[in-house]
Parts: sequence; C-alpha cells; structure tokens
Amino acid sequence: MATIRDIMPAFDLLQPTSIAGARKLLEQHGRDAWVLAGGLDSFDWLKDRIKKPKVVVDLSGIEELKGVRTTSAVIEIGAMTTLAEVVRHPVIKEKYGLLAEAASVVASPQIRNQGTIGGNVSQDARCWYYRGGWPCYRAGGNICYADTPVGRNHEHAILHANRCVAVNPSDSAPALIALDAKFVITTRKGERVVDAEDYFVGPDIDITRLHILQPGDLLTAIRIPSAFAGAQFYFEKVRERNVWDFPVLNVASAMVVSGGKIERIRIAVNGAAARPLRLKTVERAVLGKVPNAATGEMAGKLAVQGAVPLQFNAYKIPLMRNLVKRAIRGMEEAV
Repeated sequence: MATIRDIMPAFDLLQPTSIAGARKLLEQHGRDAWVLAGGLDSFDWLKDRIKKPKVVVDLSGIEELKGVRTTSAVIEIGAMTTLAEVVRHPVIKEKYGLLAEAASVVASPQIRNQGTIGGNVSQDARCWYYRGGWPCYRAGGNICYADTPVGRNHEHAILHANRCVAVNPSDSAPALIALDAKFVITTRKGERVVDAEDYFVGPDIDITRLHILQPGDLLTAIRIPSAFAGAQFYFEKVRERNVWDFPVLNVASAMVVSGGKIERIRIAVNGAAARPLRLKTVERAVLGKVPNAATGEMAGKLAVQGAVPLQFNAYKIPLMRNLVKRAIRGMEEAV
C-alpha cells in the first residue's frame, strides 16, 4: 500500500485570476501541471505522494469560473461553483431539483462547502488499489488487482469493464446526464461544448482517466437547457454510510408525463461502470407507457442486461435493477 508521509512533494503553486491566464499556464506546463479546484481529491493524491506534479494551477482566484447565471433558455453553472451553492440556488431548486438533490448527498456539509461541481464530475477513480499506489493498469502497470481471485472488488464494476474494473464515483454526474447538460471546455483550439454523457470515458477509450480532458484543457462551465426544467425527477443514492461516503450505486431520472404516459425521459446510473451510464435502451422501452410498477419492473430488467459480477459485487445487479425500477415507479404517485 501507499506510504503515507507528513508532507506533500514540492511543487510550484500558480494562482491565475482569469480563464485566459489559467489556459496559458496549462498550455505552458502541459503534463507537468495539476489543476486544483476545491482540492479534496487533489490533496489525497498529493499527501500520499502518489501524484507528484511540478506545477499546481489553483483556480480559486478566477471569479469567471464561479456562480450561477440564468436565462430563459439555459442555466450556466461555473465549474468552480461549490456544491453547497448548487444545492441552495433558488432556480436550481425550483426548476432543476434533480441536480440540487444529487449535490446535497455528496460527502458531508463541510466537503460540499469546499468541493466544486467541476471537481465532482472530474474526480478520479476511488479503487483502493489504484489510490494506494499499486501498479495497476490505470496506473500504467499490467494487471487489475481488483479483478483477480484474491482481489477485493465489493464496490467495483458490473458493466463495461475493460481491464480496469474501477467505477466513476460522482453523484452529480448522472443527474447532469439526465438533465441533458452540456459541458463547456476551453482548449488550445478554442471553446468546445460536449454533452454531459460524452464528457466521461471508459477504459476502452482511455484507461488513465475518467473524462475527456487532455493536458491543457479546462472545464469552465456546465449548461443545463430548459428542456427538462420542472420535469418529474427521481434521484436515489445507495452508500455504506449516510454521510461522507461515495455511492455504491446511484440513479437519476428526468421524466415528462402527458396523459398519464411517459412522453420524454432520460435516465442514468453511476457506480456500475467506469463512466456514468445513460440507459438509452430503458428510455426507448418505457416511452408511451404508464410509469407504474409493471413498467418499472421491465425497465429494471433491461437495465442490467449484460451485467457481469465480480467475486464480491454480485449484489449490485439486483440493486441496480431495483433502483431503476424505483426511478420509474417513483413517479407513479405524481402522475
């Protein structure tokens, strides 16, 4: 396991005050630079001396990256907006309560006061072998220690595993996918806007990261269109402890019901794979149906098709099936 030391490795701390300044520093230092948002994921890596960047670019002084801006068509959340601000914002609570609810169950109140929405969607995998400094596939080695006969894989993937079986730990990510959010990225080629679901990648695409950001890129904002504003929402997180814990699994859905039947729906889960999964097959299957127990039962069974459990996480299959079922059935009383 990792050797815990009392001090972090030495690095140069750079504190830009503008997005342009941050981009210039990131382009200048490339792979030697580490982006610091709220710092909660970063400090773990640095204190354990597993990540040893030469330069840390602290974004806390960039006011452009903070706050919530609203128009009639979209709400834009700066990447450095804290999770606590997201939870409290009146427009988010009124129209996009799914995100407020998801953000409200991240870790603890103290962490939500410091952690940012951009950091929550960009954090790294929590697999204890990887975080402990073991030379696994994700760390550049040639083995997945969790996926062995003696590996401990209670919290790991049941879907889309490819060498690495670590999962994405974000609570806000599935909610943003369900809300059809767009992620705004500043790159050396200019601004790039991607769908929330396309921000995340699995090990089949890039085993060294959970998102599409490349060295020099910067996530600056998250935009949520009004398409699902005020829709019927469902969010549920299952965790081992009721505070300060990452999800074993979570589910988020946004649904528009007309005439008692599902007219539009987006549903996503996290904790089942290395990336949050939008359940498109489930979405298609439930369109035009009444959001009741029978529809939920069918949706849950579809959601877990192809799931392959590891030695210690077979429980995730019925858990995911029931979470998806409740995400559909949970709307029944509101119809």
